[in-house]
Amino acid sequence: MDTGSDVRAEFSDPAGNLAFDEALLREGPAAPVLWLWRNPVSVVVGRGQKVAREVRVAECERDGVPVLRRASGGGTVFHDPGNLNVTLVLPGPADRPLEMLGLVMSAAVEKLGLPPRLGERGLFIGDAKLCGFAVFRTKNGLLAHSTLLIDTDAARVGAYLTGPPPDPKPLDSHRSKVASLADHGVRPAEGEAESVVRAAAAGLLGPLVPRPPTDAELERQRVLLDTRYHYDGWHTDGKQRR
Repeated sequence: MDTGSDVRAEFSDPAGNLAFDEALLREGPAAPVLWLWRNPVSVVVGRGQKVAREVRVAECERDGVPVLRRASGGGTVFHDPGNLNVTLVLPGPADRPLEMLGLVMSAAVEKLGLPPRLGERGLFIGDAKLCGFAVFRTKNGLLAHSTLLIDTDAARVGAYLTGPPPDPKPLDSHRSKVASLADHGVRPAEGEAESVVRAAAAGLLGPLVPRPPTDAELERQRVLLDTRYHYDGWHTDGKQRR
């Protein structure tokens, strides 16, 4: 049986992070892969979403906030260094694709001293969302990822995302009240949130061996940057460079 891995990688470019996120799945790992990462300030829309329906474009342009698109579905999210991204890649098909990620994040939040409640689209503390979930499948595997709001200012989230539209469409985000760990009085020490998530994942998935990215993953990232994530058409309209 293959041992799972805890990939240690850091990319300063948010497009590089999104490309590497997808590359982990495209390379089809034989065992679970965990990757924890943070983005600079940016807004990330789901695979099939319309930017104009999700994002306050003028405000983003005014403040120099890039608007990017990821490969997975789900809703639009605000990223900044106070928001920890958790990527979990699992081999093979999964009937309930978000189940394991929900278990990992629930265990982590409990270790941080808060009572989690799993909802249809994320993890809540009371009526406020702490973690949002999204998923992406291929025939060989599943990528599920979560945000974990550590000390992101909720007001900044609302400054760049639109409110609920008057004519809801199936792919529109479902807006929820959000609150960070800091808003709930929990302020992890530097690196503590990552350690807690890693421990929760290992407790459920078995040992996760730390490793750097493989050459194949980095090459896949390079290709995805060229065809998608460094191509404006991908972020604006979901079109790839040919």
